[in-house]
Amino acid sequence: MNMNLQAPREHSRSSKEKQESRASTTLRNYYFLRASIAFAWAAAAFTVGAHSQGVAVGLLIAYPLWDAAANLGDARRSGGFALNMTQTINVAVSAATAVGVGAFISNMNRALAVFGAWAIFAGALQLVTALRRRKTHGAQWAMVLSGAQSALAGGFFIKQSLAIETPSIVDIAPYAAFGGFYFLISALALLFLRKR
Repeated sequence: MNMNLQAPREHSRSSKEKQESRASTTLRNYYFLRASIAFAWAAAAFTVGAHSQGVAVGLLIAYPLWDAAANLGDARRSGGFALNMTQTINVAVSAATAVGVGAFISNMNRALAVFGAWAIFAGALQLVTALRRRKTHGAQWAMVLSGAQSALAGGFFIKQSLAIETPSIVDIAPYAAFGGFYFLISALALLFLRKR
């Protein structure tokens, strides 16, 4: 009798472990993808974007647009929009930021101010998401740091936008590179956590 009761429990535990393993792998791959895109964006900004106004404009609009798409996919894969309100809100904010940056692109100081406000808001949402995921996935400390640093960088961008000098995409590129670094660290942390 006990053996019959134990078998379904073990099957249920095994099924849950497989589900958690799949979720962890999906999140890890998502972080690797985000790191790759961030590094590619930063490299493009430092090279082609620094010498071409057209490319710089495209990159500045594409960055928050990509963030919106990434958060959209993340929310869908993680149980839907209702269960992932921080990512859902981030989708709307990032999409609106892409429009705002595009509207002010003729004035880089204003465009940087919009970008800075977005970095603060998106960073705060990322931080809350990481704190929530810490219970289910673990290895979220780098995402917590990333969210906090994004918010601080946003404040710096807004301050920089008030200066007389016209900012360039090169001023934003390190922000993307650091973001990529944190995503990479998070992906590797999840990888090593699973191996253990």
